[in-house]
Amino acid sequence: MKVGIDSYCYHRYFGEVYGNQKKPARSMSYVDFLKRAAQLKVDGVSLETCFLESLDESYLKGLKELIDRGNLEVVVAWGHPLGFEGGKKPEAVEDLRKHFRTCHVLGATVMRVVGSSLDYRNEPHGPQIERLTKIFKECAKMAADEGVKLADENHFDFTVDEYVGLIQAVGSPAFGMCFDTGNCLRNGDDPVAAARRLGAHIFATHTKDVAAQYGWDPRDWMFFAAVPVGQGLIDFPALVGELEKTGYNGLYAVELDYMDPVYKDEDIAVKTSVAYLKKLQKTWPRRG
Repeated sequence: MKVGIDSYCYHRYFGEVYGNQKKPARSMSYVDFLKRAAQLKVDGVSLETCFLESLDESYLKGLKELIDRGNLEVVVAWGHPLGFEGGKKPEAVEDLRKHFRTCHVLGATVMRVVGSSLDYRNEPHGPQIERLTKIFKECAKMAADEGVKLADENHFDFTVDEYVGLIQAVGSPAFGMCFDTGNCLRNGDDPVAAARRLGAHIFATHTKDVAAQYGWDPRDWMFFAAVPVGQGLIDFPALVGELEKTGYNGLYAVELDYMDPVYKDEDIAVKTSVAYLKKLQKTWPRRG
């Protein structure tokens, strides 16, 4: 079991502040983030490409030096926030393609991608999945040639059944899922049962815990606000147990999006989440 952090935990510090959030007093760069990850002694990081300051070789190699110094495994996370827009933006393949180089420079063998999102969850799912199947078949072929696996995130869009269908339709060992535990619950599925069913198709995770926020519509994304892992509704010992049974060897990467207002500091929430997962880590054999 490998504990990680997705850089989206600090999205406010990288400049993405939701309409009902306050701008933080300080900012963060990827140098800051990687140094913090090393301080927390995690096993890896997931780096959102939208927060990269540059794609220049010298910049990426500078990040790689910090990655190596921290002995960190890396996932490159492409597509925030809308990715392929439910298959309506196939031209985004070209933007995805350039990040195979990002993967190579940073030493990543998994790229998180975004096919759809909550913005399209109320549009008919069948046509989206049909379009995405065609796109991801093309992308999976490219990924296999590049030695990279693509992990499509459940982005509060499709059900577990629909994701199983999409994975089967693409039919490539280079295509699977980035399993977001919180989004799974938000979409009405049981995260533990989903982990059991998706199993070997999961290449990466967003390890997210959530708690209900009264005053919001239960159909709204913000009804289930993010909380430190282990302090919400998801049974993580059972979920980790199901993934470990499948031989999952990727990161359990903590992710926070819309934070429960009770928690004022993302960094404290990250630290608390990492500490919780490290306790679970002692229960499972360390691999890879």
